[in-house]
Amino acid sequence: MTAHVPYLVVGAGAMGLATTWQLARRGHSVLALERFPRGHANGASHGATRNFNNAYGTDHYLDLLALARTEWDELSRTTGEPLLRLHGLVTHGDDDTVTRVHAALTARGERAEVLAASEAARRWTGMRFEGDVLFSPDAGVVRAAAALESFERSARDQGAEVRFGHRVLEIEERSDGVLVTVDADGVRYEVAADTVVVTAGAWSRGILPPSFALPRLTVTEESPAHFAAISPHDAWPSFNHLLPRDRFPGHVYGMPTPGEGIKVGFHLVGPVVDPDARTFRPVPSLASRLRDYVEEWMPGLAPESAVAISCTYTSTDSEDFVLDRRGRLVVGAGFSGHGFKFTPAVGSVLADLATDPDARAAEPFRLV
Repeated sequence: MTAHVPYLVVGAGAMGLATTWQLARRGHSVLALERFPRGHANGASHGATRNFNNAYGTDHYLDLLALARTEWDELSRTTGEPLLRLHGLVTHGDDDTVTRVHAALTARGERAEVLAASEAARRWTGMRFEGDVLFSPDAGVVRAAAALESFERSARDQGAEVRFGHRVLEIEERSDGVLVTVDADGVRYEVAADTVVVTAGAWSRGILPPSFALPRLTVTEESPAHFAAISPHDAWPSFNHLLPRDRFPGHVYGMPTPGEGIKVGFHLVGPVVDPDARTFRPVPSLASRLRDYVEEWMPGLAPESAVAISCTYTSTDSEDFVLDRRGRLVVGAGFSGHGFKFTPAVGSVLADLATDPDARAAEPFRLV
């Protein structure tokens, strides 16, 4: 007999677990299926830290981030696990962007300060700066691994079921619901659901029915690295360095990861890959340029100490997220390397879409 659930979430990485938590805390019966083992490193949700980066100049992202901050705090309150470490964020390299983001933040009553490069270098002696520097004291990092554990634990505590090692093979939308075919270690079974939410990252296109009109999603393998700090006394903020591509391959981001070093990476520069056939190794030329960047701009780090990390980005052409519904299918995809900070808010939006066919995400996140 085919089991039935009101809500089925396909993909239990960060966005899927957040959606499962949001549905369960609203009193709904929900099942989440994840093809890989708990804590796997095949996608974009693993690792200890992600930037809690508020350097946005547009309302739809700042609105989503405000909701995310509220929901991160609520999840921490519920689980007793502190998930945000707000040591501040510095953004530099493009004065126009610094001015625009500063105006957007202060218009909303957010704390933000523009510093001269010399003052920023005095405060954060392990870094060099250029142009105006925006300091956002209410930004920092998300404890990513702890967040995944907290989402799952809280969702289970509120009645959700999460199954790891259960791969969705097919999603078939019917007039009376959705039929999902699943493989669990060679054993196939079916689940019928009223509504299915797909949060499968790099595998989203392959899981959704061919008729589901997603925008182009490009999967790349990105390789940031942790670098050792030379002095234990340097203070390290999270950071964005906005760079033209004639100097380095892309913009630079980073943050401190306790016990591992300072994470530094280029944004969206990696090769296009099949997520099931990755090398999990950095491109040598990109790794070399990252060490060059650290040597030039991070005097407080040892360039030769790099320990590479591998993760995927699944990006839209615009780098805007996809949060929308068609029929009985809801999709959250295309987080483009900047989604993790928004995770509980994305879960809230996807839960809204799943439970209310008339709900709509902000216009930039909608399907055409």
